[in-house]
Amino acid sequence: MRISTSMIYDINVATMNQQQAALMQTQQQLATGVRLINPSIDPAAAAQALAVTQANATNTQYAANSTTAQGTLSIMGTTLQSVTSSLQSIRSQMISAGTNLTTNQRQSLATSLNGQLQQLVSLANSTDGTGNYLFSGFQAKTQPISNTAAGYAYFGDSGQTKTQVSSSLQVGTTLSGADIFMRVKNGNGTFVTQAAATNTGTGVASQGSVVNPALLTGNNYSVAFSVAAGSTTYSVTNTSTGTVLSTGNAYVGGQAISFDGMQFNIQGAPANGDTFTVAPSSNVSIFKTISDFVTALNTPAATLNIANTVNNLDAGISSVSNAEAIVGTNLNLITAAQATGSSLGLNYQQTLSQLQDTNFAQAATTLAQQQLALQAAQKSFVQVSGLSLFTYM
Repeated sequence: MRISTSMIYDINVATMNQQQAALMQTQQQLATGVRLINPSIDPAAAAQALAVTQANATNTQYAANSTTAQGTLSIMGTTLQSVTSSLQSIRSQMISAGTNLTTNQRQSLATSLNGQLQQLVSLANSTDGTGNYLFSGFQAKTQPISNTAAGYAYFGDSGQTKTQVSSSLQVGTTLSGADIFMRVKNGNGTFVTQAAATNTGTGVASQGSVVNPALLTGNNYSVAFSVAAGSTTYSVTNTSTGTVLSTGNAYVGGQAISFDGMQFNIQGAPANGDTFTVAPSSNVSIFKTISDFVTALNTPAATLNIANTVNNLDAGISSVSNAEAIVGTNLNLITAAQATGSSLGLNYQQTLSQLQDTNFAQAATTLAQQQLALQAAQKSFVQVSGLSLFTYM
């Protein structure tokens, strides 16, 4: 095969250009610290780096979501703690005041309780700082609690906004005020005992409890007392069916009164004709419980039923405590997700570093080899290009 002078020049120049390009690439890797200057250097590593970068970006977004959710839940937890403190204060005032109050004392207590009631409504209408209501469910822009002509009403819904804090975990960042403040079962949660307003004796019924759920009927009952010749007896009637369950039962203060799976006791001395009702528990809002008591205080002739009101407040406090527990659980879930996300983030960064970053020791060695090879090529080209038959003639 004949090799012309032009071919020698072309081949050597092309070779030196390739060597010089490789040398410049290695210099750039050393200067920038980035090995994958372009995907063609290592297509497999470039594809893997892209996937890791996307996963890291998603993980970073989860971290941002977690921070936002954590802030919202912290505000919610603080708000619920304030609600609990306010309810406990109201409860203490009711118990310490008692029922033998003068007109001025009733008015003073009514004013104090009404002020705390308005504070409770304000807390129930709290926002997350960006204008979104905490206790409106999905209706974040709707004020949940308002005082209407029919009483305090709820205008949110039963939904719960959730935030994605990891690939497999969503946590609620709102709660339904209906569940916390409005759907509070009175009595013991199954039935409620109530003294008739016309009672003249000192009998006070306990909250009671369920002793046999299988016997519960969901009906209404009446316990009527009769006092004759120094002896007190009572009868029990199912007022829903009109059935008399028992009569002539000897009354002993504090002794259990049991029927149809329910049990409670009455302390004190009921008068002749006094009655106590037993009815299925119903939803009574915390606001109605307090506002009804305030109304009674402002009505001089009204009887103050502190026992039932305190029982209802206790149920409200329990409802708020349950909501606090949910918030605390969600905060713990976020903390755990943040720890996992932080570890993932470090792993992603380490993987990206292994795929993309320059190995300086290896690159420096490669650079020295490439420089030596280029210099050798340049010198050999000079010598080869100087060959000619005329030199030997």
